[in-house]
Amino acid sequence: MDDIVAPRKRRLGASILDWDKLRIFHAVAEAGSFTHAGESLNLSQSAVSRQVSALEETLRVPLFHRHARGLILTEQGELLYRTAHEVFGKLAMTEAQLTESKDRPKGALKITTTVAFGSHWLSARLNEFLEVYPEIVVHLLLSDRELDLSMREADVAVRLAPPRQPDLIQRHLMTINMNAYASVGYCKKHGRPQSPQELDGHRIIVYGEDVRPPVPDVNWLLRIGHKDGHLRRAAMAVNNVYGVMRAVESGAGIGALPNFMAQGNNNLVQVLDHSQGPQLDAYFVYAEEMRASKRISVFRDFLLRKVAETDF
Repeated sequence: MDDIVAPRKRRLGASILDWDKLRIFHAVAEAGSFTHAGESLNLSQSAVSRQVSALEETLRVPLFHRHARGLILTEQGELLYRTAHEVFGKLAMTEAQLTESKDRPKGALKITTTVAFGSHWLSARLNEFLEVYPEIVVHLLLSDRELDLSMREADVAVRLAPPRQPDLIQRHLMTINMNAYASVGYCKKHGRPQSPQELDGHRIIVYGEDVRPPVPDVNWLLRIGHKDGHLRRAAMAVNNVYGVMRAVESGAGIGALPNFMAQGNNNLVQVLDHSQGPQLDAYFVYAEEMRASKRISVFRDFLLRKVAETDF
């Protein structure tokens, strides 16, 4: 009887994926190379390569096409990566829920928002939050692309448009007004346009066309005042709104900015007195699985207080 049972146990054990190898495979797939994955895992390039080769041998399928310029997932590798990514995301979410204190919120809180809102408004107010909740470690991830909250790329997001991902809880935070601004020096040199039609004789700075903008109709200055659908030419394109503000400050031209970015800046002058830009609705967003998280609830309440103090 023992001679029959033992081989069965060995076959069953051999069919179970090694979690450590799977973790290394996932890191390689994310990084696109053994070297970069090794740096993030604190392992040598050769150790990472051996682990992936061992996993391929266990599964008896190739997981990567190996090229001189990097690694590309095979069809089987793509399938394993998608599954591993989902599993590790769910595990990270479960770990966060299990380790969170019952008495006082603590642990990591990953917050994502746009480059402009995060760098100009949110980061300047986080010191007060950290003073009240010193056991929460804030990771502020600034990106104009939408990180996947369901996969735990971030815990919460402040989005300047309704979220496109399903199964997310959202709460309206505020409505942000946009207007056209120029620097004091630019207006002295080139004049201050008062009507949309006058923009045709000015340098316009826009959000870069090669990237997806974080808000709708971000480049409205190109069309305003033109009824035939014709767009005026832009003098400069920048791939985030904070960069647009810095270019406008330098005197490079006229740009569309959220009003909160211009408040208190004596070098910025609002132009087009009677032509307001689009309004943007901002939302506080998080995954359904994080509904009970105290870190998220205290940050939401803090954010609502700070929003109420600001004229957007």
